[in-house]
Amino acid sequence: MTDTPDFTWLPDLALRPLGGAVIWANDESFAEKENLIKPEPAGFQPASFGHKGQVYDGWETRRRREPGHDQAIVRLGVPGVIRGVVVDTAWFKGNYPPEISVEAMEVAGYPGAKRLAADTGWETIVKRANVVGDTRNPFPVSSEKRWTHVRLNIYPDGGVARLRVHGHGRPDGRLLGLGPLDLAAVENGGLVLDCSNRFYSSPQNIISPGVARVMGDGWETARRRDDGNDWVRIKLAGPGVVRLAEIDTSYFVGNSPASARLTGRRADGAWVELLPQTNLLADTRHRFLTDAKDVVGEVQLDIYPDGGLSRLRLFGELA
Repeated sequence: MTDTPDFTWLPDLALRPLGGAVIWANDESFAEKENLIKPEPAGFQPASFGHKGQVYDGWETRRRREPGHDQAIVRLGVPGVIRGVVVDTAWFKGNYPPEISVEAMEVAGYPGAKRLAADTGWETIVKRANVVGDTRNPFPVSSEKRWTHVRLNIYPDGGVARLRVHGHGRPDGRLLGLGPLDLAAVENGGLVLDCSNRFYSSPQNIISPGVARVMGDGWETARRRDDGNDWVRIKLAGPGVVRLAEIDTSYFVGNSPASARLTGRRADGAWVELLPQTNLLADTRHRFLTDAKDVVGEVQLDIYPDGGLSRLRLFGELA
């Protein structure tokens, strides 16, 4: 898709599977606020009426008869730097909000929803702007700050199917350096930089929290018809030493890679081997100890020749 902004390649930090939650909305008369952060695209079935009217897979407020506007607050599953948001009005055609804005805040601890709603510390990251109905409306964000919550404002009312908050994780610094951690995890600041192919699903999935629930929760490439192999490159949470690599092919039965190799990039730009090319089994969580002593900031996982993975974990210590 040539019209897709570059930032949509980055993880959606608000997704429910990453731990995101819609913690407050001033109104949800027609459709629940929790729908905003579902991972799947919004669906629609015509003439499917409930006791509140047509059922919409999104968040929809009542028609306003007084001044003001409607709001919803999302706690990010992975706090971090936001590079762009997408306000998706899929299926909302005569009932979408004509304008939106987005605010953000970094909050320590776990304050209540009502306190956050009344807080005056919100900063605007997307100024008030027009949106189009039944459309994915992208808005880039230029801020290097770390955020934990976002607030979607719709003017004056209406329905939004999904809110996507793309960026990269930036963990609480107080939680780092306490012991070994997964250096590749998105919640620790890991980020997929590039890959050879993402025909079936995004490689960002392999550094997501938890275990995969289905094959679609992982990364799967198209079938290769040449002599090459597929690969994915990941920026680690910080320069560190990888002690253990977990390569998980769960749910990939007839389409798992035959083998894999792991290399790391040092600060001087040199690539060093962390795990030699090693055979893999289908539908298996593999754990491989490494003899690596080099401090690396990026890793590349090569799979041979193609296929799919559920998760990649790289346990070690920050340098």
